[in-house]
Parts: sequence; C-alpha cells; structure tokens
Amino acid sequence: MGIGRRGFIAAGVAGALAPLVRPPAALAQKFEGTANAGHYRFRIGDIRGTVVSDGTLSGNPRIYASSAPPDDLNKALGDAFLPTDRFTLNLNTLLLESGGRKILIEAGAAQTLGPNGGRLFANLAAIGVRPEEIDAIVITHTHPDHVGNLRGADDGVAFPRAAVHIPEDDWTFFIRNEPDLSRLPMPEDFRRAFIANIKQSLAPIAKSVVLFRPGSEVLPGVTTIAAGGHTPGMSAILVHSGREQLLITSDAAYSPLLNIDHPWRPGPDLDPEAATHARKRLFDRAATDRIPVLGFHFPFPGIGNIRIADGGYRWVAAGWQFEG
Repeated sequence: MGIGRRGFIAAGVAGALAPLVRPPAALAQKFEGTANAGHYRFRIGDIRGTVVSDGTLSGNPRIYASSAPPDDLNKALGDAFLPTDRFTLNLNTLLLESGGRKILIEAGAAQTLGPNGGRLFANLAAIGVRPEEIDAIVITHTHPDHVGNLRGADDGVAFPRAAVHIPEDDWTFFIRNEPDLSRLPMPEDFRRAFIANIKQSLAPIAKSVVLFRPGSEVLPGVTTIAAGGHTPGMSAILVHSGREQLLITSDAAYSPLLNIDHPWRPGPDLDPEAATHARKRLFDRAATDRIPVLGFHFPFPGIGNIRIADGGYRWVAAGWQFEG
C-alpha cells in the first residue's frame, strides 16, 4: 500500500528536518558515553541546596507497602508502569551551602544494602566538592542506607572535618545497646548483617559524634523535628532561610506512590503506630503550610509537594529547574 499524499508530505518534511535534528557523529558519541548527572541544584532562600545521589537500592515492593492488599499493590504498580516483583528506591543526600559552610543531610548507603549505592563521593567530586570540605553531617536516623558512607574505604573517617549529628535515641538503641529488630520483616542473616553494618559504619565517628534531641536547631537554618517510629529517634528536618522552607521527611515515606498516594505502611517501621502518627503530622504540616518536601528515597531529585485530597494525600512532583 502506498503512503498517500499526506504520508508523502509528512515523510518529506521528516526527511528535510532530519539533518537538523540528527546530532553530529562526534556529539552523539559524546552523549552516549556520558552518564546522567547525579546532582540537582536549587535554592532555599539564601541557602543553596544540591541533591546529590548516592545511587539506588531495591527490594520486594511489599517491604515498602506492607499493609497493601496484594492485588491492589500489583494494580498500583502496573498502572504506574512499574514491575510488580522489584521496587527501586533512590538515595537522595542533600548538600547545603550557607555562610561559608557545607552541610550534608544524610551520608548515604555506600554498598551496605546493595551494589548500586556508594556513588556519593563521585557525584560530590562532579560538583567540585571534596570530602574534607564538608563541615557537618546531620543524620535523620542510623539505618545503614543513611550512615554507610561515614566509614571510609580504609575503615577510617570518610569526612575528616565533619561534625556528625545523630539522634540520641537512635545512638542509644543501636550503638550503646544490642538492638532488638525481631519484629522487622527480615531474614535472620540479613538482620544480623543490617545491625553489623550500622555499628561498623558509625564506629569511626564514635568518639566525636554530636548527639541531639529532636526539636533542636542543630545548625543555623537546620531544625530537627521528632518523627520517631521508624526508629526510636528518627527525625525529620526543616531547612529554613527567611520565608522559604524545605521539609525533609526521611523514611516517613519510602515512595510517593506507595506511601502518599496510597496509605500503605512501610514494613521496616519498628513501631508502626508511632510511625503512622509521625507520618500524618509531617504530611499535614507540609500540606497545610505548603512546604516543599524532599524524600530521601523518592524518585530523583525527590522534591515536590504534598496536598490533601479525597481524605488522604497526593504527591505533586516539583517542576524541573534549570537555573539552580
């Protein structure tokens, strides 16, 4: 069958435009050999923020939506064009630059929870930041994916000048004592490795750690908010400068799809009831006060807003900024 007059015209236009839209061979080769950027810059008032990726981790979707009916979970994943047997989480650390100081929120996983973490140092280097330039690190809670990079390749301190701020209740639970994680949905061998990774990651900074109680302003423009339940001391963080704010929800939610658009509980919450109340408080505050949110595990760069809808919540991803 012929392509007809309209098809002929369309084909002619496409052919005429082809030299204009096809990149030169050298440029195409350059693009093909270049990885996507692992950082995203924006501003919070006078503070420059940069989401710096440490990579990804993944697991069974049910881990992150333990209360979901199986058929409903599969449908939600399928409707979102996602596989039903594997779910990928991002590792979104945040670099803050203000008043001549460089502050990291979260340290990232290294490879404590899989081979696709540990990209933080390369992505910092890509924006011209060396580990010894970091002045402070604020940790929301001490799970391995948030503290793994504190331990260097030589088992020493990875960020030699940084004061590391950690919730006191987490430090007591995981480091001063032997933590009981028996209620979490983990095989026993994974549970032992999980705890060992926490202790090993934190060992290099044990003598210099700065412990805090949630509710305190640990650094200028960085205020912690009690959000225990996922772990005993987990804290959300409010970054503020002038009238602008950013709410870092840590692991109150793993995924906008599974824990915001749907009200499903994450499985790794140590105290599910307390975690549910903390999640609601954070979501209500973000929605009511229209505060932008950064989710540590959300699709990169993890920034958006939460709104109240139909008796629940909805995630609205932020528009991409090119001028950051």
